[in-house]
This record gives sequence, C-alpha cells and structure tokens, in this order.
Amino acid sequence: MIEKISEKVFKIKSNCNVYFLDFKKKIVIDTGSKGNRDEIINSLSQIINPEKVDYVILTHLHYDHVGNIDVFKNAKVYASKDSIEEFSKDGYGAVLDKKTLDFFSKTELNELPQNFEGLEVINTPGHTKGSICLWYQARKILFSGDTLFDKRILGRTDLPTSEPEKMMPSLIKLSKYEYEKLCPGHDY
Repeated sequence: MIEKISEKVFKIKSNCNVYFLDFKKKIVIDTGSKGNRDEIINSLSQIINPEKVDYVILTHLHYDHVGNIDVFKNAKVYASKDSIEEFSKDGYGAVLDKKTLDFFSKTELNELPQNFEGLEVINTPGHTKGSICLWYQARKILFSGDTLFDKRILGRTDLPTSEPEKMMPSLIKLSKYEYEKLCPGHDY
C-alpha cells in the first residue's frame, strides 16, 4: 500500500518502509526485503516504473533494507562511507542474510555526500556503524532508518556492526531537528 506523506513524498508501508521522493531526480530510500517484493513493486508502479528511478539511498545495509535493490536496474545506489567500509570488511555482518548477500554483493555502492538532491545526510551510528538519517528541510521530514522509530523507540544495537556507545550521541544530534514528520524504517 502506498500513501502520500507530503508533496512529492510517498511511503510504501511494508515490513521495512520504502520511501519514494518524486523530485527532479527520482529517489527511493531503502528497498525493503525480498519477501515483500511484489507488494513493493505493485505499490511503487502506481506512481513510477521502478526502472525510471534515478537514485537509491540506503540508510544502512541490512537485508530488510536492501533486499529489492535489483528492482531498480537503472538507479545509482548510495550508502554512507562507513556502510561501504563495513560491507567491504564483513559483507555478512553488514547484510545479515546469506541469500541477500549473494546478490547484493554485485551492487556498486557509491559514497553518499553530506548534501544530496535537497536532502541533508546525518551520520547516526548506533544501529550500525554506517547508519544515516536524511533531513528534508523543505517539508521538515526526517527519514530515520532504524535509528529512531515512532514513540521514541530506538533501533537495536546488538548486531555485528552495531555501535551501542554511539546511539545516544546520534539521538542527541537528531533532537536538534524540528521535524514535523518522522519517516522511520519500520512502523514499530
């Protein structure tokens, strides 16, 4: 199911939320897991052919956020420098699923700059070393990945690439953003 969050911003509600930004360049934030592939493709196709997406931004590299990367055949894929480095060191630890790792390993990852197509990239280590959030100032929307969920629930910090000691500083950093809409990776 697809829902309009704001002008030019859409959410595909799934086990892992996928966001579509209908900007000049078409952007997808996270791709969901393989298990929800048909649902994500069908929902997104109501607005755009997935092959016409220009960029995919990954908030981190866990399987439930990268599982449909191959749907976006013509998109350039971006992740944080730290996510790319942790993937290089320990692909399984970064992705957490062997089947996803097998096909995701073929993905060319590009380092995400601090400002990208109207979005500010906020480094928020904790859930993973390379976790990021995205700030869309024009609409006061915070895309929080698995760092922060509704009701102030925090992302897990007990996974192979987690940095539990960095979660609180990341949350303090996020508290400075006066968002009107929080768009988390999951609806917990």
